[in-house]
Amino acid sequence: MARIDRVLRSNLKLRHLQMLVALDQFRHLGRAAEFLSVTQPAVSKTLAEIERMFGLPLFDRSTRGTEPTAAGLSVVRFARSVLAGYDRTRAEIAAEASGASGRTSVGAMVVATPVLLAQAVERLKARSIHTSVLIEEGDLTRLLPKLRLGELDLFVGRLEPGYASPDLETEALYAEPMAVVVQPGHVLVRKRKPQWADLAALPCVMPPPWASLRVKLDQMFFAHDLHPPADIVESASFLTQLSFVHQRGAVAFMARSVAQHFAAQGMLAVLPLAVPIDLPPVGLITLRGQKPTPVTEQLIDCIRQVAGSRKKPRARP
Repeated sequence: MARIDRVLRSNLKLRHLQMLVALDQFRHLGRAAEFLSVTQPAVSKTLAEIERMFGLPLFDRSTRGTEPTAAGLSVVRFARSVLAGYDRTRAEIAAEASGASGRTSVGAMVVATPVLLAQAVERLKARSIHTSVLIEEGDLTRLLPKLRLGELDLFVGRLEPGYASPDLETEALYAEPMAVVVQPGHVLVRKRKPQWADLAALPCVMPPPWASLRVKLDQMFFAHDLHPPADIVESASFLTQLSFVHQRGAVAFMARSVAQHFAAQGMLAVLPLAVPIDLPPVGLITLRGQKPTPVTEQLIDCIRQVAGSRKKPRARP
């Protein structure tokens, strides 16, 4: 244990960490060498040097490439966390030196990006136009690991209860019901009272099968004695939803505020059909015990202001 502690605290250099992350990313000595602009023998030599430090193999080598061992996965996680902190500190110092106010990185779900986060960033920019905000879109399965590694400062999206954890700090902001959308001019727009049977007969863009929302939407069709749509595309991406809504005349389900935002721009039409399902609130997730940077604190404050200015709908529309 003392040996490993000494290696992690003193012996590992930045170049070691960068190489470990590159090897984990490419799983191939040659491709990692090309990415790092060094020779393949140099990568092999550095890896052997690191493994001698730990007294453990970190990557298994074969003709097909490299694969991290259990110890290697732990060291790679450490390397990613240190490099994320290094990048953040470097950006903050550079921002201060240039007169800017800093940088923050946010993981966001589609439910929060077009309205809540966009308006919050606008408020933040009004305070300091040179503040930089990196936004990475995705779902909890993809973004929470990045938050834990320090690659993201903040998550904004639905607070799915299944992802609650002692290392995470959550803050609910408001309830956000779903809406049914189609392209402007769609046949259902002309229908005064569209029904779930109308949706079941049309192409639909549905959430991925592992999403809790997908299960609840399927249950809505079953509750109306209907089979869920057979002609479907599965995606959580807004761009995919929008593409198939327009290209195939498909029906899609999205957060009401997002649907209304794009309907106001003439890109979508919101159908007068309630989607009475219980959904987790939209909120914030940060890493417990880690003090946010000043610019992240400012962004969180802006997000709270935007959320507070909304009329908070009930969970059941």
